[in-house]
Amino acid sequence: MTTPTLLSGKTSMQTFGRQIRRGVVLTTLCLMILSNSGCTLTGGFIGVMWTYMTFWKTLPPVPVPAYASQLFEDKLWEDERYNRVPVLDPVDGDVFCVDPPSEDQVMRALPEDGSGGFAFFQETQLNNVRIVVEPMVDRLDECKVYPLVGPCRLHHCHYKCTIYYDKTIRAYWPIPFSHVDQSEEVVYIDKDHLIRCAGPTVE
Repeated sequence: MTTPTLLSGKTSMQTFGRQIRRGVVLTTLCLMILSNSGCTLTGGFIGVMWTYMTFWKTLPPVPVPAYASQLFEDKLWEDERYNRVPVLDPVDGDVFCVDPPSEDQVMRALPEDGSGGFAFFQETQLNNVRIVVEPMVDRLDECKVYPLVGPCRLHHCHYKCTIYYDKTIRAYWPIPFSHVDQSEEVVYIDKDHLIRCAGPTVE
């Protein structure tokens, strides 16, 4: 007489055997289809990765998400355009601040990043943006020697930027809601630059 324990064990073994046979058959069919269909996606990717590794003598390439690459591109953009002190040639006559900060620079200087949040959970948008730029400081220092630059005059250009915008917060799950807040932010941006000192006039 067969006990229920032996029956249950036999049934589970039969189910496990059927799953293994099914997996082996599906794997064999997939390999046959990929090898005979002319598709070189898998083999091409492996070949390119192997060529990359042998040429550069490095590890396999690691996929980078679009968010991380965008952060790196933004950092390079800001370093190239906004985080450097330009050195200008000598200027005759009076010198004035004629290069106010751009809208892109003002928006990047905001303390709160309105880049969007998480899709379908909490999305943040900055709408109806209005920027008011006011010059605060326009001063030219005396000529002095700066390391790696030489004799220059530092031109101070400071601006007060007021940003008015409608901050919209939307959520779709678990409780859908939408909230609009009329916000105001003030940022101070320095556009200081160096002007080379002109030497004596030689006749």
